[in-house]
Amino acid sequence: MPAKGGRYHHGDLRSALVDAAIGVIAERGVRDFSMAEASRRLGVTTAAPYRHFADRDELLAAVAIRALTVFATMLSAAADAADTPAERLAGMAGAYVRFAAQQRPLFDTLFNSGLDKSRHPELQRAWEPVDALLSTAVLEVCDGDAVAAEALSDAIEASAHGYAMLLSDGEYGHGPDVVSVTADRAIASARALIAGRRALRTPV
Repeated sequence: MPAKGGRYHHGDLRSALVDAAIGVIAERGVRDFSMAEASRRLGVTTAAPYRHFADRDELLAAVAIRALTVFATMLSAAADAADTPAERLAGMAGAYVRFAAQQRPLFDTLFNSGLDKSRHPELQRAWEPVDALLSTAVLEVCDGDAVAAEALSDAIEASAHGYAMLLSDGEYGHGPDVVSVTADRAIASARALIAGRRALRTPV
């Protein structure tokens, strides 16, 4: 386990490396993350991580799996707080923005690391709870129409991701109030897309 001052003494090195990686990403961004820096912060040799992770991407995949657990929990909590399928789906759009703001290194790893999911089947499996939450809600809203559900899902995800990125880039300013306002905008946008979902169908 990490000791005082960030030095690692004993315990679960794999988990400690994931924690250290998140710390590095929080400070430097995922593009500048290195296993060597995570090792340095734990006080272990640069060879030590390779007993648990084959390479940098494998460690980032482990961070992404941690991220998806948190993401699914936040989406589920937002859905559980709503009374109708439409409000559950809109609430998840707001949770998407809050996840980006409150868990920036995890969001960064999920969406900006360039990980190839086909190389990491465990990462593909970790996406399943998130996908299930979204697909269940959107199918309910669309009365089981899979084509309409796909179009609506794409539109809501694109809108929520756009708000999340603009917030992350500082376009709306900074602070907890800005996060709440931006989440509310994502919710309002999702409601509008739900109300106008028939217009989202691609003409044949």
